[in-house]
Amino acid sequence: MWTKYKMFFTMVFYSMLRRKTRLFITLLAVAVGATIISGMVTVYHEVPAQMGRAFRAYGANLLVLPSGERTEVSDARLADIRKSLSDYEIVGVAPFLYDTMAVNKQSVIVGGTDFAELSKVSPYWQIDGDYPREGEKEIMLGAEFAQRLGVKKGATVTVSAGEGKAVLNYTVSGIVRTGGKEEQLAYVSLANLQRMTERQGALSLAQVSVVADGGRLEEAVAKVAAGTADVTPQLVKQIAHSEGTVLGKLQALVLLVTIVVLVLTLICVTTTMMAVVTERRKEIGLKKALGADNRDIVLEFLGNGCLLGAFGGIVGTGLGYLFAQSVSLHVFGRGIEFSPVIAVFSLVLSVVVTGLASLVPVRIATSVDPAIVLRGE
Repeated sequence: MWTKYKMFFTMVFYSMLRRKTRLFITLLAVAVGATIISGMVTVYHEVPAQMGRAFRAYGANLLVLPSGERTEVSDARLADIRKSLSDYEIVGVAPFLYDTMAVNKQSVIVGGTDFAELSKVSPYWQIDGDYPREGEKEIMLGAEFAQRLGVKKGATVTVSAGEGKAVLNYTVSGIVRTGGKEEQLAYVSLANLQRMTERQGALSLAQVSVVADGGRLEEAVAKVAAGTADVTPQLVKQIAHSEGTVLGKLQALVLLVTIVVLVLTLICVTTTMMAVVTERRKEIGLKKALGADNRDIVLEFLGNGCLLGAFGGIVGTGLGYLFAQSVSLHVFGRGIEFSPVIAVFSLVLSVVVTGLASLVPVRIATSVDPAIVLRGE
């Protein structure tokens, strides 16, 4: 049995070597196809995560608000929120406490927050200066409010939590521009605002930035709701919807390109194999005259095609990973891990495509009439 299979593979192998130019063209076509397919499948698989991280530059995609009639939530709940999302990649959790205060005797809503977390959740904020430092009497003003006051970074302003409260001097550490309502507010550290308003441990809300697409994001909302009974999680629908739409269209584009490459590879391999059959008509006729049946001819040509698919698939899979890695690094600034599942899928797909491409040439080969061919007709 082993001798029979050894003979078969030897025959297939040497039939390929006798036509080095055809072999090279077919192998190149399969390798290029496998490279694009492997790369595109890897990109298709990685796009949601990579795009999800890229979208996190546009702000939080999940808000955590007090539930029911509550107006505040304890900042101790932040630990519960992180615990409930332990299966997700959390970019940041920015707590916020809001209150109306007087800055230079002008009434304004002041937000207290953790600026280290805020910089992760909302990296799109443009700061002329610096965030207020923890423990320092520093304040950051929205661009519109700073213009109304006529102050710039480095200026000193008075801050009061209301009548009967102490009037404190704060240094303007920076001016924030976002193109949104944030420019109408002022910001201090969370600890400072809690102390000035005597609301220790209180939060108005928390902004959460988590890497997850539509379905996973809905699951995250459910997990937060189940893990902390006194809060109500809400999706930032504009960001979530935009992210889902862009991801869907990008994945559809990648899938379309993959299908086009598959078809082109199929055509190229089919054309080359048909040329091989034409060249070997006399050889096929002689084999049939010596007793070879159609099954032997079919197995030889299918073996030829599948062996080319395997070689080209191995080369293309490795190059495809390098291609996907390059795309990810240049577009998203992050590398990707090698996926054995995708590698095996690409290799199997290459073999299947070359096998299908060999069907038409195989049918032509089996239709060769040995009597006619051997007469030279």
